[in-house]
Amino acid sequence: MKVLVIGGIAGGPSFATRLRRINENAEIIILERGAAISVASCALPYYLGGLIKDRSAVIERTPEILKQKNNIDVRLFNEVTKINSADKNVDVKNLQTGETYRESYDKLIIATGASPTFPEIKGIHDADNAFVLRAVTDADKIKAFIDEKHPQHATVLGAGSIGIEVSEALVDNNIDVTIVEQSGHVASPFDPEITDIVAEELHKQGVHVILNETVDEIRDNGHTLVLADGTIHETDMLFLGTGVQPNSEIAGAAGINLSDDGHVIVDHHLQTNLPDIYAIGDVIETTSLITGKPIPSLLSSAANRQGHLLADILNGSSLEYKGFISAGVSKFFDLTASFVGFTEQTLQQLGITNYKTVFITPFDRAYFYPNADRVNFKLIYEDKTGKILGGQAVGRNGIDKRIAELSVAITGNLTAFDLPSLEIPYSPPYSSTRDVLNIAGYVAINQLTNTTATIKAEAISPDDLAHAAFLDIREAGKPVAGSITPTLNIPLSELRDRIDEIPKDKKVYITFRKGLGPYNASRVLAGKGINAIMIEE
Repeated sequence: MKVLVIGGIAGGPSFATRLRRINENAEIIILERGAAISVASCALPYYLGGLIKDRSAVIERTPEILKQKNNIDVRLFNEVTKINSADKNVDVKNLQTGETYRESYDKLIIATGASPTFPEIKGIHDADNAFVLRAVTDADKIKAFIDEKHPQHATVLGAGSIGIEVSEALVDNNIDVTIVEQSGHVASPFDPEITDIVAEELHKQGVHVILNETVDEIRDNGHTLVLADGTIHETDMLFLGTGVQPNSEIAGAAGINLSDDGHVIVDHHLQTNLPDIYAIGDVIETTSLITGKPIPSLLSSAANRQGHLLADILNGSSLEYKGFISAGVSKFFDLTASFVGFTEQTLQQLGITNYKTVFITPFDRAYFYPNADRVNFKLIYEDKTGKILGGQAVGRNGIDKRIAELSVAITGNLTAFDLPSLEIPYSPPYSSTRDVLNIAGYVAINQLTNTTATIKAEAISPDDLAHAAFLDIREAGKPVAGSITPTLNIPLSELRDRIDEIPKDKKVYITFRKGLGPYNASRVLAGKGINAIMIEE
């Protein structure tokens, strides 16, 4: 069996090395148009920022190592220009010599990944100080520019994960950074409960953030930006963190089915609609394990696992790819932000509305242990059934651990009803006797069983906003929280003694506060015959 792999960054080498381990006789060739394979792309911001000192550390394997240890033929600077599926061969161009040739295959694996997108801005292609970050050669260009030009200020277009991670790397190089983001919040696709905390961290770190704004024109070879509101913004350096698009051009030209947004469509065996052609990684659209609906697969961890699985499938295994969950984590300066499954924002875009949310802020370890800090945790689950649709968290410690545990719960088809039963290791330095997921489960069950009532602030009717009672339970000295102006303030510690101050002839809402306070207040009020509604924001 002769196997050609197009693309050598993440999924391609994972597939090739696994296939070699289980099939010594296969002929395996990797065709990569870039300068390196097995690049840890997610590590590149930390290389730019100086946390990773050695450039070679972000290149996990070299062609020489793969040839010596795995007998895999790796050809760098070799670009596949055409797939001839009827003849089972591909056209290849050597980008260094200009030579073209044809290579046959028995099985073809498309692992071409995705590339950064360039926003359609007048003058952007004339900018000599604009950069993206996907390949190690991109990192080389950025480092060379910083070392040679010594920029004092950089502008980052896009406040997603890559934009914030690169902003941190630039700050670590003593560069003043401004982020320009077209939406109203940073750190998309996280929800506001999380993004507000990230925004505070950016401010704390001295990063300037301009929201709800776009760049209309770039002048002076990238050094002058004209914003949509007419503001002129001068900069020494530009970074484009405005998204990625799948490298699926040759697949589409070969007659392989693509989704509306250009991803290669595969089945549960990672096979395309054409015989003996498969695809893995960022270039594919697969099926959501949560909803069963189509979803792009955009994480290097998924690409590596898909490659490993596909090697088993091609070697005769009856295994199937069960679907993509989507789980990720990012370091945003001193914060860690992590997610799994769908955010509320994404569910709304998909038209899914039958869900509820929980937002809690328990401690990351025993509250009495030194340096205990909060985990800001959001759980999203299906109404009635409790099926887990997603989760997000941000904080300083144990964030990825909680989201990883939730990912396992989703994979195992657990529901919100099961979360209180999870046995999570306890010791004061690491957790609490009732850990974050346990508490989230308790709150979710209270909602599912109508023990407590909650409502989104934006869902409150105009009539209630005008006439209902809005109870703020903050203690003395605590700031007002949330967007709803309270009509009375009774500290939680005084609520039982002052229960007669709660109006009996009005609907009662408890204004938003982080933590268990609103829930405890609702139980006190319920015990006195007052069915208050907690406001979520």
